[in-house]
Amino acid sequence: MIKRFLTERCFGPEFGRQMRFVTGPRQCGKTTIAREHLKLTHCADSYFSWDKREIRSLFRQDNYFYRKAAGAVKPFSWVCFDEIHKMPKWKNILKDFFDSDEKKYRFIITGSARMDLLRKAGDSLAGRYFTFRLFPLSLAELAGGGAARSFPEKTPTQFLEKKLSSSPKSAGTMSQLLELSGYPEPFLSGSAEFSNKWRSGYLDLLVREDLRDLTHIAELENISTLMGLLPSKISSPLSLNSLREDLEVSYNAVKSYLKALELGYVVFSLPPYSKRVARSVKKERKFYFYDWTRPATEASRFENYAAVELKMLVSLWEDFGLGRFELYYVRTREGFETDFLITRDNLPYILFEAKLSDSALPPHNKKHARMLGDVPLVLLTKQEGVASIEEGGYHISASRFFA
Repeated sequence: MIKRFLTERCFGPEFGRQMRFVTGPRQCGKTTIAREHLKLTHCADSYFSWDKREIRSLFRQDNYFYRKAAGAVKPFSWVCFDEIHKMPKWKNILKDFFDSDEKKYRFIITGSARMDLLRKAGDSLAGRYFTFRLFPLSLAELAGGGAARSFPEKTPTQFLEKKLSSSPKSAGTMSQLLELSGYPEPFLSGSAEFSNKWRSGYLDLLVREDLRDLTHIAELENISTLMGLLPSKISSPLSLNSLREDLEVSYNAVKSYLKALELGYVVFSLPPYSKRVARSVKKERKFYFYDWTRPATEASRFENYAAVELKMLVSLWEDFGLGRFELYYVRTREGFETDFLITRDNLPYILFEAKLSDSALPPHNKKHARMLGDVPLVLLTKQEGVASIEEGGYHISASRFFA
């Protein structure tokens, strides 16, 4: 079994009595890691999927039905509720479970939807849970060695020097990821044909079930059409007006469709970073798929892959309590753009440009780095064997940097 980094800290004692909300894309392994933890802690019978009618019936018969199955494991028992967010007033239900049994049980809550964004579901759970995000397989997880290898250093320069000095061992694995995606089932199949078939079925299932259940959008066929339009628009700021014209719907409808795709962990968006950058754009976001195999061109697919790896990296750092990290892109009104910017505690940390092959960094990238306070600038390349420093920037193969 592939060891997921999240399991190194998510269930640890340092996060106390709080419920563990494990969210992320459908079929990325949330149920697997939860059930594995239950097994390791002798609580294998304490997994309850609220998609199953019998679990909902048990709840109606006895609000605390889980107590009988969970039993008593000292000092406490673990209980997992999967997909409970599809229940009416699910936050009230969890609040009651927690307030009644926080001294006897530790609760794991898993689901594909962005549970933290469902504001209409009931009373606040503030102070009762921590959110952890599980994404598709990362190159570092497949390379092994533990999450600490990917932790940031005190300074971004120290972090980049650690990456430069590492031994590249993952070129073939990254090629597999780029072809098959990081979702465990298609990746482990090793088959491009299986991956293509899986991808088609995944989208149909997501639109038919998750988005229908989690949104009030009636025209789900428009979301399917939007999914067909988005792959060609990856790597550029997304014009909602252009999409509105393509779909022949209102501007607000397009916004609601994109929000639904983010809610279901199909895509994520990056805002433009505006602080310290003169004449920066402030509205248009860039969108990327969690399944980076969807963009049609090699360049956009690699940029999408780099975006997901960086998002997984900053999410890991935040979920492990290492600080506040966010991911942006940089673009000025004149059209000059740098692909990615990581911020740490609201300050620029590292700037990235993603390219298929090694080359000189463009002047505008270096200008952006200076304007951001001389932040380190990195050229991430698909090309193998790249590990050098030039005046104004670092050149690193993605298979070295992400492993």
